[in-house]
Amino acid sequence: MDLKQCRLLVTPTSYARSDSRMRSSIIEQCGKVIFNDTGKPLSAADLARLLPGIDGYIAGVDEVNASALEHADRLKVISRYGVGVDNVDLDTARNRGIIVTNTPGANAISVAELTIGLILSLARHIPEATQATRQCGWPRLSGIALYRKTVGLVGLGMIGKHVAKRLKNFECQVLAYDIQPDQPFAKEWQVDLVGLETLLQSSDFVSLHLSSNAATRGLVDDAFLARMKKGAFLVNTSRGDCIDEAALIRSIEQGHLRGAALDVFSHEPPNAGSPLLKMEQIIVTPHTGAHTDDAMNAMGWMSTEDCLAVLQGLEPRYRVV
Repeated sequence: MDLKQCRLLVTPTSYARSDSRMRSSIIEQCGKVIFNDTGKPLSAADLARLLPGIDGYIAGVDEVNASALEHADRLKVISRYGVGVDNVDLDTARNRGIIVTNTPGANAISVAELTIGLILSLARHIPEATQATRQCGWPRLSGIALYRKTVGLVGLGMIGKHVAKRLKNFECQVLAYDIQPDQPFAKEWQVDLVGLETLLQSSDFVSLHLSSNAATRGLVDDAFLARMKKGAFLVNTSRGDCIDEAALIRSIEQGHLRGAALDVFSHEPPNAGSPLLKMEQIIVTPHTGAHTDDAMNAMGWMSTEDCLAVLQGLEPRYRVV
C-alpha cells in the first residue's frame, strides 16, 4: 500500500516528545496523520469517532474495545506504544483481520529505575520529608536502610530482571517468583527463586512485575496481603488491576503493611475522592514508569516502524496477533 494514500491515528500523549524527528518523519511519509492533542488517553467513544477511514493506528493506553473497533472500517494495524495490550480487544482485532503489535523491552530499564526510586522513597520517607521541609518543618523521620534488606519480585520478566540487577548494588537479598523462571539469569545474578508464599513471608519490599490477565487480576487481595511480612512495603509499577485497592487500604489502615507505592491504578486517573490519594503511607505517581527520554524514543520508533511495515505489506517485528 502506498503510504501517501494512508491515514494514520497517533494517540500516545508522549509520542515524539523527546525526538521531534519522529513526528515530522511520519507526517512526511504518510498522506494524513491525526494526533491526539487532548493530553489524555482516548475513550472508546473518542475512538469510535476517529477510527473511520483510518488505515494505521499507533495506540497509547486508549480504550480499544469491541465497540470502538466496530467503527474501524479500514484499519489494518494497531501498533501499541508500549508492551501492554490489555486495553486492546485482541479477539475482535483478530476477527476483523487487524494486526496488533507492541514494543517489548522498550521501557524496561525506565520502569525498573522508577521501581528502585519508589523503593528508596518508601524506605526514606522522601515525599513526606520534602513536603515538611517546604512548609518550614524540620522533622526527624526514621527511615530504613535498603542495604541487605530482602526484596521480593513477583514476576521476573524483562523489567523484573533489570530491577534485580540494580538491587544487587545495594547488597539486597533478591527473591523472585515466576511461573516460568529464567534459571540461568537467577543463577548468574544470585536471585533466589522461591514459591510465592515464601516470598511474601520473607520480603521487606514486594514489587509487582506482572502482565494483566485472568490469573493476575485481583491477585493482591486480602489473603495475599495478610501473608506479607508485617511492616513490609508493596510497590506496583506493572498493572493497576493486579491489586484489590480496597484490600490494600485496609491492610495499611490496620497496620499490617507499612506503606505502598503505586504508579498504576485500577482506574486511571484515580477519582479525586480516592483514599489512595489521601493516605500518607502511599506514594502515588501518574503511570510515569515509561516516561523517560530513552523509553519514549524507543517506544515511538518501534511502534512507528511496525505500523508502517504492516501498511506496506511487510511482516512487523513485534506482532502480537
